[in-house]
Amino acid sequence: MRLQSLWEPYLTEGNASPAERLAEAVGNDILCGKLKVDERLPAHRDLAWRLGIGVGSVTRAYAILERRGLVRSVHGRGMFVAVRQENPGTRFDLATNMPPPMFSNRALASTLTRLAKQVDPDLFNVYPPVAGHLEHRRIMAHWLAGLGIDVAPEDLLLTSGAQQALNVALSVIRPSVTYAITEEQTYPGMLGAMRQSRLPVHGVMMDAEGILPTALDNILQRNRGERAVVYLTPTMHNPTTATMELQRRQDIAALCKKFDALIIEDGVYVAERDPSRPSLMELAPERTFHVSSLSKILSPGLRIGALLPPACHMEDCLPALLASSLMIAPLSYAMMAQWMEDGTAESVRNALHREALRRQELVVSNLPEAVKPRYHAFHAWLPMPAEQAARVTEHARHLGVSLPAATSFQAMDAPSNTGIRLALGNVPFRKQPEALKRVRSACLLAEEKVSRDTIPIY
Repeated sequence: MRLQSLWEPYLTEGNASPAERLAEAVGNDILCGKLKVDERLPAHRDLAWRLGIGVGSVTRAYAILERRGLVRSVHGRGMFVAVRQENPGTRFDLATNMPPPMFSNRALASTLTRLAKQVDPDLFNVYPPVAGHLEHRRIMAHWLAGLGIDVAPEDLLLTSGAQQALNVALSVIRPSVTYAITEEQTYPGMLGAMRQSRLPVHGVMMDAEGILPTALDNILQRNRGERAVVYLTPTMHNPTTATMELQRRQDIAALCKKFDALIIEDGVYVAERDPSRPSLMELAPERTFHVSSLSKILSPGLRIGALLPPACHMEDCLPALLASSLMIAPLSYAMMAQWMEDGTAESVRNALHREALRRQELVVSNLPEAVKPRYHAFHAWLPMPAEQAARVTEHARHLGVSLPAATSFQAMDAPSNTGIRLALGNVPFRKQPEALKRVRSACLLAEEKVSRDTIPIY
């Protein structure tokens, strides 16, 4: 006798199609361990009847899950859970900022099997063009259009991740600028690149929307005889999660035009089209280098970035990209194309969007002091004085939680906006309450509100 599934079916909330909401519900329960490996899922018609949706919606949902490698179909028997849950140790990594894994080993194996039958040998047998194959640039341009970044394929360069794109932009800009401006807290990788190029860095005060136009204006006024490059992350700023609204973006673009400053716009967290928050590239295309990437909104292992330079700097970027000597692995190219063309990338992007919101809500409910982000990504900001942040980080380490050093983000000696960034993607969702509980304990210890003897050390 065939065993019936014990899973209680439901659809997640939202405006997505029934198929996407069902796929998210099943996927969440698989990834959090409620559905175990080899557990049977409900039959198509039974599930459709119980949820009041079409059989076709169930079929599409199971197809989405199968492409991600979360389920497997057994002919004549039905659909089964394919993912075996890991048994992580007691230490939690809240320092490494990346999205949670959405592709299982099974999905990767399936992708590689398909690629083996249809991949173009020229991808592996010859060097690619410096800016990437035109077909892959076309695929990337189509993907970016879905994020609200409209660009012609020939106007973008494919890079080995966002860091290479940032380095190329900085290399091209460096001869024409004498100093850099950025938020008082910013991405450490870009801070390191600017300091390595011996470019003086001016940190600018921030508020809940990011860099303050009045503070930026003051610096540009004081250095009127020199040219600046302004590096910004307008959407889901790293580390503070600040997101600029329309007026702020317009004010920043206007100031950069007024003082002829160049802009490097870090758009790695932009994951959807939002006309109310246009990119700085759209507001000031003649001076903005826009950087995007797949690793923060799709998969950490897919190290493919995109650099969209101003038209007048496109030719300068090609030799700089060639000199950086980092080529995208041909297999990454092929996997990107496969996932984008068969709909897997879009499905995973939507699932990550909803997962980010779920994890952000968990942070705010466990740590009320945390900033509630205006956008979605897999990091959160816990504001506190710098000395307290250092104590919390040390206490968290003893409690089995890794946090980044607060000083690694600082673009100035004494920033007004200080705190701790919590990376949310590297710990399974079902384990996050425990990780956040330990962070809360570390905060209480740092404030000396509890005795160390009352909190277990892991």
